[in-house]
Amino acid sequence: MTTILDLKPLIKLTSEDFYQLCQVNPDLPLELSRNGELIIMSPVGGESGNKEANLIADVIFWNRQTQLGFVFSSSTVFNLPNGGNRYPDVAWIKKERWESLTLEERQKFPPICPDFVIELRSPSDRLKPLQEKMQEYLDAGIRLGWLINSQDNNVEIYRPNQSVEVLNLPVSLSGEDVLPNFNLLVE
Repeated sequence: MTTILDLKPLIKLTSEDFYQLCQVNPDLPLELSRNGELIIMSPVGGESGNKEANLIADVIFWNRQTQLGFVFSSSTVFNLPNGGNRYPDVAWIKKERWESLTLEERQKFPPICPDFVIELRSPSDRLKPLQEKMQEYLDAGIRLGWLINSQDNNVEIYRPNQSVEVLNLPVSLSGEDVLPNFNLLVE
């Protein structure tokens, strides 16, 4: 279950304010939408945690072979160019883009949108907020995004300047030109 606090009538958190809020509340998994909503994420159960870990491992194994970029876990918050501070379940950034950030930028919430993200819908997640989050990534510059929705047995594929493509499970997903030669079987 996700809790959303609308702070806009009272305060507007800057990215630095949000970073400091997370530092003093390290046990709270927080996100900040581009609309200024503070989102408190609930932890996932064992099944979802295992699926997420396997997805991260699949991307890591591919990346270790290609050495094209960097993989990030679900606890990494990205300070998106459009104002959101979000953490995807799996994220990947092309090597040159990541290395263009300063050390300080990399140590805090990196001010960059990943090239690729995966969001895994947990049983407690409502679909609409996840779709809005995927749109936020798309508007911020992701090149490819997958919303894996086991509850509805489908995957939504997000690409710039294209309609969302919905595929039924099971499906083999291609990393296309973003993650060359990466394929993932989703059941």
